[in-house]
Amino acid sequence: MSVTRTKVKDLLKAQPGQEVLAKGWVRTKRGNKGIAFIALNDGSTINNIQIVVDKTQFAEDLLAKITTGACIGVTGNLVESMGSGQAVEIQATEIELYGECDPMRFPIQKKDITFEYLRTVAHMRMRTNTFGAVLRIRSHMANAIHQYFHGKGFVYLNTPLITASDCEGAGQMFQVTTLDLNDIPKNKKGAVDFSQDFFGKQTSLTVSGQLEGELGATALGEIYTFGPTFRAENSNTPRHLAEFWMIEPEMAFYDIKDNMDLAEDFIKSLVKYALENCYDDIKFLNDKYDDTLLDRLNSVIGTEFVRLPYTEGIKILEEAIANGTTFEYPVAWGVDLQSEHERYLVEKHFGKPVILTDYPKDIKAFYMKQNEDGKTVRAMDVLFPKIGEIIGGSEREASLEKLETRIDELQMSRKNLEWYIDTRRFGSCPHSGFGLGFERLLLFVTGMSNIRDVIPFPRTPKNAEY
Repeated sequence: MSVTRTKVKDLLKAQPGQEVLAKGWVRTKRGNKGIAFIALNDGSTINNIQIVVDKTQFAEDLLAKITTGACIGVTGNLVESMGSGQAVEIQATEIELYGECDPMRFPIQKKDITFEYLRTVAHMRMRTNTFGAVLRIRSHMANAIHQYFHGKGFVYLNTPLITASDCEGAGQMFQVTTLDLNDIPKNKKGAVDFSQDFFGKQTSLTVSGQLEGELGATALGEIYTFGPTFRAENSNTPRHLAEFWMIEPEMAFYDIKDNMDLAEDFIKSLVKYALENCYDDIKFLNDKYDDTLLDRLNSVIGTEFVRLPYTEGIKILEEAIANGTTFEYPVAWGVDLQSEHERYLVEKHFGKPVILTDYPKDIKAFYMKQNEDGKTVRAMDVLFPKIGEIIGGSEREASLEKLETRIDELQMSRKNLEWYIDTRRFGSCPHSGFGLGFERLLLFVTGMSNIRDVIPFPRTPKNAEY
C-alpha cells in the first residue's frame, strides 16, 4: 500500500510509530561516514523535519546529489527524536530525487546573505526561512481581513483596476494604452487622440478604489475592497512601492468617531489573529531580527489608541524642538507630517499608537468633510511605532455644494467625476471610510524594515523584474 504524503507541519505534531512520506526541499545536509542528517522543509511551516539516513542503505551517487536546494521525497518511519530541537524525525527507508540543485550555482546558500542581495534573486528568496515566514504571515493576514469584514456583515466589492478618474488628485498614475507608441495619433490641436485608444479615452491604473467604494456604501451600506493599487511616484524609500495592496472599507451612516472606532478595532483584531495563527513564524522573526517584535505586537492589543487633533500634535512637536529635539523636516501648522514626526508622537511622546485627526484641508483630498472652522477636515491617520502612518481615512463630504466648491477650488476636471458627484445629488448620506496599506500592516506584523521585503515581487522605480 502506497503512503500518502503528509505536510511537514503535520508530521511535526504526529505520533511516532508510523510509516510516513514527506516531500520538500533540502535546507541542509550534514553527518559522518555512516549517517547523514537532512533538514527538509516543504514551506508549510518555519520548522524543518529531520531525516536520518543510514548511508549503507542508499547508493552513494544518490546521496551525493542531495544538496542544499535539491527537491526530494522521503518515505520512512516516524520516530521519537534523540536530538534536541524536534520531537520526531524520519528514519529514511526510501528516497526519491525529484530535482537536483547545483551547489555552485544555487543563489541561496547557507551563509547569511543580505536582503539587498535577495531582492536581486526574488524568484529564489521565497526558499529562505525568512521569506517563507513573511509570505505565510501575508497569507494569514489576507484571510484575517476577509474574516473580519464578513463577520461584521460587510459586502466585498471589486473595484476597477483600470480607471479614468484620479482619486487622490495627485496625477501620479500609470497610463494604460494600446496606442502604437512609435506612431501616436494626434488630433487637430496636436494632442494625443485618445478616441482611437482601446477605451476611447485616457485611462490609468487605479491609485485607490475609494471613490467606487463610496458608490457601494451608498447602496449596500457597508463594503470593503481589497486589491492592488498603483502609484507612479518616484519614491525610492523603505516605505513606498509602485504596486501595492489596499484594504478600503466604506460605511454609510458612520461619522468620524465611528470610523476611528472601526479602524482601531480592525487593526487590533488583525494583530491578535497574527499572534494566534502565525506565532512560530513571528517568533522566528523576533528571535532572528527584532527581539522587540512580540512585545510590540502584544502592546498594541492591550492599549487604547490616543486620539489627537493635528493642531495639538503640531504643538507637541514644536515643544520638542524647543527642548532640543531635531527633525530633518520643518514643523509648522499646515505642513504634512513626515514619518519622523509621526514616529516621535507614537514612540517618544505617547509610547502607544496615535490617531491624528482634523488636518488642514489644504493638505488633504477633496472628498474629506470640512469642519465648521473652514480650515480643517475630518481626516484621521492611524500612526504606529516603527511605521508612522498605517491607516488614512476620513468622514466624507456629504454636501453637494461643498464638494463641488472644493473640486472647483482645486481646479480639478469634473469630466470624469460626475458619476461620483451623483452620490451627493441623489440620496446623499453621512459616510466614512479609510485605507490600510496591506504591506504597511505586514511591516508592522513581521518587524521587517523594508516594504520591498513583505511582497513577493516588489515594483519600484527602475525595477519590474518577473
